[in-house]
Amino acid sequence: MATKKIGIMTTGGDCSGLNTVIQRVVDGCVRRKWRIVGIKDGTDGLYENPAQTIDLSDETFRFASAHLAGSILSNGNAGTTNFEYFARTGKLATFNKRLQKSLKDLDLDAMVLIGGNGSLSLAHLHSEIYSNLQLVCIPKTIDMDVPLTDNTIGFDTAVQQLVSYCDQLLLTARSHHRWFIVQTMGRDCGQLALHAGVAIAADAILIPEIKFDIDNLVKHIKQSKRDYGIIMVSEGISIRGHSGKPADMVSRKLTAANIANRTAFPEHIQRAGDTVATDRILAAGFADTALKAIESGETFVMTTIQNGEYKTISLDEFFKAGKQQKDPHIIGAMTSNAYVEPDNILLQIATDMGIYIGEKRK
Repeated sequence: MATKKIGIMTTGGDCSGLNTVIQRVVDGCVRRKWRIVGIKDGTDGLYENPAQTIDLSDETFRFASAHLAGSILSNGNAGTTNFEYFARTGKLATFNKRLQKSLKDLDLDAMVLIGGNGSLSLAHLHSEIYSNLQLVCIPKTIDMDVPLTDNTIGFDTAVQQLVSYCDQLLLTARSHHRWFIVQTMGRDCGQLALHAGVAIAADAILIPEIKFDIDNLVKHIKQSKRDYGIIMVSEGISIRGHSGKPADMVSRKLTAANIANRTAFPEHIQRAGDTVATDRILAAGFADTALKAIESGETFVMTTIQNGEYKTISLDEFFKAGKQQKDPHIIGAMTSNAYVEPDNILLQIATDMGIYIGEKRK
């Protein structure tokens, strides 16, 4: 088997499972006698200091914390020049040329890019950056908003983090006869709130994809046989005529109805924690699929799991499959997004459990 030089980097938001998938890719490269180098700080690092790589192919290199959250390679630095800065200044072509040169100087045969829907969309839209090598992407995000894959690295661990958090809140909620409104991450996708809400048997789950009536929510809580519980609120919801954080808006309505409540914001603990077994298995499956794709000469593809089958799809297929919207941070860029579909089985399960999920599926 011909010797190859593989690059690997993580980009975008943090999550658990990044170190696990890096380790699985490294293990596969070592078995194939390929050299693999880690690129620090993703595309930011390629621009700022492309020579700052870590030789991961040395068999003495093993990190015992592969199960922990975060990335040993880091995901980028807010203080560096990046896609966002160059798009804002109208000099994105300059940035892209610099990245392309950096990759050429590294003399890579292939790049494994681990990123979310934003990073994958950028890779698709600015394919010239990776024109001199094979590009294989692995989807990771706690939002689970990447089209054409049934799961993403980090999602299951984020759900578990929320479940553990809410389990503890319920203890004090019961003691004080109080409702807790827990605001989850997820941006405009409600998958995280929906999965965690069903797992803990929340009394209500509010997600961006389903319209809800705040007065009906209040009525639902008042009719509960308990005087405490959890209301799971995705950060992407809105209430007409109200402003502020979603959990605070819901809290004000409950308070006005004389329902004792508190808000809770788990924030970045959703991106942390020991990587759960299902995420570790997913990491192994994606790493194996990515390396086989490199062996077979594939490029501009994304690993995916669909109905239990690991395979690759083209980045073009990924991008066209989702709902395309303007990137919230990068001027002129578009992202391909997936959402909770109306036929998602968890919506029916939640309804059957007596959980209030809203009035109308958008």
